[in-house]
Amino acid sequence: MPHQRIISLLPAATEVICALGLEHQLIGKSHECDYPSSIANLPICSSAKFISGSSSAEIDSQVKEILSDSLSIYHIDRDLIKQLAPDVIITQAQCEVCAVSLNDVELALKDLLEKECRIISLKPNGLDDVYKDIQLMANELGVPDAGLELMELSEERINIIRHKLKFISEKPSVACVEWLAPMMIAGNWTPEIVEIAGGVPVLTQSGKHSSYVNFDDIVQCNPDILVIMPCGFSIQRTLQEINLLIDLPGWSDLKAVQNQKIFIVDGNQYFNRSGPRMTDSIEIMAEIINPKQFIFGYEGSGWLQFKV
Repeated sequence: MPHQRIISLLPAATEVICALGLEHQLIGKSHECDYPSSIANLPICSSAKFISGSSSAEIDSQVKEILSDSLSIYHIDRDLIKQLAPDVIITQAQCEVCAVSLNDVELALKDLLEKECRIISLKPNGLDDVYKDIQLMANELGVPDAGLELMELSEERINIIRHKLKFISEKPSVACVEWLAPMMIAGNWTPEIVEIAGGVPVLTQSGKHSSYVNFDDIVQCNPDILVIMPCGFSIQRTLQEINLLIDLPGWSDLKAVQNQKIFIVDGNQYFNRSGPRMTDSIEIMAEIINPKQFIFGYEGSGWLQFKV
């Protein structure tokens, strides 16, 4: 396979490319691509229209307002992409808020490049889709064996968890909060992650988009464990807005609060990204739900227990 000039406009895809041993072919990235650290100096081909550092409610409001007036919440640097002259651009069609979309790229590339450029668009809904997309990328980029090797390693790690939990019948209920204001419960692959890790996901459905809920819904189902994973937020960023939950009427009455079963995870680096570290996300959830069975070493960096 000849050397390809690849631009990734999706953080998860950037991670896949690097995990497949093709980092040397990356020539550009999105403004959100931040892993691995070795890609830090790559040219940035996109930017967000909303104001960074805004609160959860402000971000939600800005995104809705921007989408009401335009097709996208992102800018694509057409001049830079033309200058970089990519052979392949990787994007997604899963969520118009999460990353630069297929529609954005097609509009940006229209009559722009002087040579043919392949667009690989990913659209994972469930956990199987995430891993299928990794293999799809490996195949499309000419390294199918590297994809198979990556998949086999992930499968081995997941099977270790399944095997250890095979005879554990007690499964706590788990609510995964993916946005704070307005409140959303994580969908797509997150319910499957919870199930593999030994829990029962509540207020959500595998393979379906994340859904808005009222806090009363959480109070009513009263989960054993509450995992807070705002999309695009680090642990420290989430802690800045944790009062949005703590100050809600009924918060202190929750079983999870009374039993100190509130956890904050790095949603940005793990659960929100449909890349190779999805397996890490499963291990993180296993540590949270079944701490007596699993110590993978993510506590403090990938997750922490929030004590009220």
